[in-house]
Amino acid sequence: MNIGLIDVDSHNFPNLALMKISAFHKSRGDHVEWWWGFGDYDIVYMSKVFDDTYSKDVDEPLNARKIIKGGTGYGLNGNLPEEIEHIYPDYSLYPELTKDTAYGFLTRGCPRHCSFCIVGDKEGLQSRKVADLSEWWHGQRYIKLLDPNITACKDRLDLLRQLADSGAWVDFTQGVDCRTLTKEIVLSLNAVKTKMIHFAWDFMEQSDAVVKGLELYAQHGAITDERKRRVYVLTNYNTTQAENLHRIYTLRNMGYDPYVMIYDKPHAPREIRLLQRWVNNKIIFRKCERFEDYDPKRR
Repeated sequence: MNIGLIDVDSHNFPNLALMKISAFHKSRGDHVEWWWGFGDYDIVYMSKVFDDTYSKDVDEPLNARKIIKGGTGYGLNGNLPEEIEHIYPDYSLYPELTKDTAYGFLTRGCPRHCSFCIVGDKEGLQSRKVADLSEWWHGQRYIKLLDPNITACKDRLDLLRQLADSGAWVDFTQGVDCRTLTKEIVLSLNAVKTKMIHFAWDFMEQSDAVVKGLELYAQHGAITDERKRRVYVLTNYNTTQAENLHRIYTLRNMGYDPYVMIYDKPHAPREIRLLQRWVNNKIIFRKCERFEDYDPKRR
């Protein structure tokens, strides 16, 4: 068969589902290529991760006998069949983006069920192990771990040990849930080679648990440079500007680097967008200690 692939998002990040689909069809002797308008295809796969706010859909191709759409951008029910889910990805699709880097999941699901997040509805309200590292890491120097909440999984210590034993540099791309931290988990995280660690402080009602976890990491964590201890701060969702500033100032005083994330940014008020500019431009943030003193017109 002749197989065409369309990465609808094209956001300079590899589409893991398409990489696995490609590997599966190539293992069957099929020809796989990126779709283009003048070919003739038995099946064209269209994968879309983000909604239309961030990724505009593309027209369905006319030169295909069958079109299969998948990804959270199209809905929550398009999971890959098991025989494709657990195949080693075809990294040749993104040779520059995946150079010496492995992408994959060790766990799926998250118990938090945050109202802005689709993971709970798509993958379940329990963090569970779905693979060992050896399934999709074959000696690459870098690992992009895509798990939504690895430290909430009961197998977390074993999985963190696998990451540590790899000797690869690990990027916890979705961050680490600081509310799950114990001294044992922090010490296990310390054994993993990582250049930066990310946490999040999304809701005010989580404040006690978040601060407790961050204090624990500050006491025992291997990363001590505050520029490499980043905490995402969700704004424009269900917090006031005073609460936004409280989180930002608290994090800075604790030795963490806050980073403002804006929910529904196209419709965010100017004050929130200025807050993001002040915090996320680290030169400005370090020179101007208080948002109340920030003048966006001043160079």
